[in-house]
Amino acid sequence: MSDLNLANGEEFVRVGSRNRGFPVKAAFGWLRAGWHDFISAPIPSLAYGLAVFAVSAGIVGGLFLFRLDYILFPATAAFLVVGPLIAVGLYEKSRSLELGGSVSLARMIFVRPASGAQVLFVGFIMLGLALLWMRAAVIIFALFFGWRPFPGLDHLAPMLFTTPIGWAMLAVGTVVGGVFAAFSFAISAFSIPMLLDQRTDAFTAMGTSISLVWNNRPVMIAWGAIVLLLTLLGLATGLLGLIITFPLLGHATWHAYRAISTQPGQKA
Repeated sequence: MSDLNLANGEEFVRVGSRNRGFPVKAAFGWLRAGWHDFISAPIPSLAYGLAVFAVSAGIVGGLFLFRLDYILFPATAAFLVVGPLIAVGLYEKSRSLELGGSVSLARMIFVRPASGAQVLFVGFIMLGLALLWMRAAVIIFALFFGWRPFPGLDHLAPMLFTTPIGWAMLAVGTVVGGVFAAFSFAISAFSIPMLLDQRTDAFTAMGTSISLVWNNRPVMIAWGAIVLLLTLLGLATGLLGLIITFPLLGHATWHAYRAISTQPGQKA
C-alpha cells in the first residue's frame, strides 16, 4: 500500500470526522441530481439497469429451480449489501458527467478505479457480509422452527404472522437484520465511490464512510430510507422496476458522496 496516496486518506478521515449538518431534505436533492444524471445520456443507464434486472431474475429463477427458495428473502437482503459495489459503473458515469467527460456503457462496465484493486477488497468484504447475513437468517429460522423442510413461500406468511413463534422470530430477525443492515450501510455508503474517485486504501475508505454516516445521521437515515423504499419498489414490480430504480440510486449515491465528503468551499 506504499503507493497509495495516504495524504488523501488522512484528508478524508479529517473531513469525515466533521459534522457537516446537512438537513434531511438534502437527501431528496441527491435524488434529483441522480435523476438528472439518469436522463443525461439515458441509454447506458437503462442498459445497466436492464443487466441488473436480468442477473437478478436469473438468480431468483435458479433458487426456485434448485429448490433453494428458502433463502430468497435473505438473498434479497444481501442484494442491498452488495448493491453499492454493483453500482460502481453508475458512479463512473456520474463522475464523467461532473468532469465534462464522455459517457459510454463500455466505460461504465470496464471501470478503472483510482484505488485499483482496493475496490475488489471491499467487494470481498461485502460479499462475505452478505453470505453471513444469509446464513444468520437460516440459523434464526432453525432456532425457532427446528430443522425442518422449508414449508414454501405460500405457507410462510401464516407461520410468521399468525403464530407466537413466528412473531418471536420476526422480532429477533428484525433486530439481527437491522444490525447487519446498519453496519453494511455504514461501511459501503461512501467507500466504493471514494475508492473510485480517490487513491486511498480500503480500510481508510470504509472507516471514513462510517465516520461520514455517523456524523451526518439525520440525513443519512433519510437517505437509507429512500434507498430501501426504492429498492423494495423495484423488487415489488417483479424486479422490472430495478431497471429504473437501481441506476437512479447509483447516480444519486455519487452525489451524496460528493456533497458530504467535499470540504466547505469546494464544489460538491
